[in-house]
Amino acid sequence: MKVFLFAVATLFITSCHFTSSKLKMIDVSNEIISPQKYIVCKAEGSIKIDGLADDEAWKNVPFTNSFIDIEGVKTPKFDTKVKMLWDEQYFYVYSTMQEPHIWGDLYQRDTVIFYNNDFEVFIDPSMDTYHYGEIEINALNTVWDLKLDKPYRVGGNADNSWNLNELVSAVKIYGTLNNPNDIDSCWNVEMAIPIDKLMKLKDSNEDHPKEGEQWKVNFSRVEWDFDVVHGCYDRKKNKGKYLPEYNWVWSNQGVINMHEPEKWGVVQFTDSTMPNDSFFMKDADFLYKQVAYALFRKTQFGDLKGLLAKSSGYTEDFIIKTGVLNVSANYVKKEGDFYFTISSPSNTYVISSNGYLNIN
Repeated sequence: MKVFLFAVATLFITSCHFTSSKLKMIDVSNEIISPQKYIVCKAEGSIKIDGLADDEAWKNVPFTNSFIDIEGVKTPKFDTKVKMLWDEQYFYVYSTMQEPHIWGDLYQRDTVIFYNNDFEVFIDPSMDTYHYGEIEINALNTVWDLKLDKPYRVGGNADNSWNLNELVSAVKIYGTLNNPNDIDSCWNVEMAIPIDKLMKLKDSNEDHPKEGEQWKVNFSRVEWDFDVVHGCYDRKKNKGKYLPEYNWVWSNQGVINMHEPEKWGVVQFTDSTMPNDSFFMKDADFLYKQVAYALFRKTQFGDLKGLLAKSSGYTEDFIIKTGVLNVSANYVKKEGDFYFTISSPSNTYVISSNGYLNIN
């Protein structure tokens, strides 16, 4: 996707004696999310999808860090961790979730699974926040698989017809399902996601990732407070309304919204069967991209919305404070649209009202 660049501004690293006193400073330091990272090794040998992850291929695969609250502050009351592997056919995900009360009552595929406690996978192979997949699964092994053409915030549509028919999933329960009279231990989810279908999300002619290829990925666990009504679990209500759910994630979003893909974690694929985090390739322009997305969010939904009222042709330069370095950005208002232009030492970035980041 290409957009005509209406304006270009030079971004530069500054020291503490930045001299311009005329430019307005915008602080986005609280908007910068440092994503979790994980190297996905190639599976050695076959994997049986049974929720146990006791195959030889899983033996030396490390877990992620424990999940954190979606806003990045609170520690969840129940632990959740994930492992990942891949081969030419599948992207493998295994999660173990502590849970004293394991329940579920949604049996129909492609229903709104997060109305039960669930485990969710979000995958953006192109890393551009457009055309990403989502998979939700509950303790009954009921699946909701869907894809979005773009985030909901810019009018994205969920396509429930995106059925991963080759998806293989299993749930292992350590306890008893739907029995409120005892205390359970945990439930595990193991899934093999067809990797060629994921590659198509990035419009790639390849059928599997290359060595060193990176994707945006995040995992979420939805947890509900509950009541026991006539011997059955039900989401807890207060004055007739369901209490809000808890959202626990691998890579925190900073807000209660999974559909800000620019904040998701990053996984890197390797042909090696042995994990080694020291080979994770850093994105030299990570901060510049995060600044662009932060300016988009602030302008569309936050404290910079006043810029939308400017007349077509209006332009303004800003100093952007990130907490690490200061950068410059140029804003241009056009009829029905706007553009922020930011440059790193090697690339120029332009983001507009559709939230898509164009790179030159």
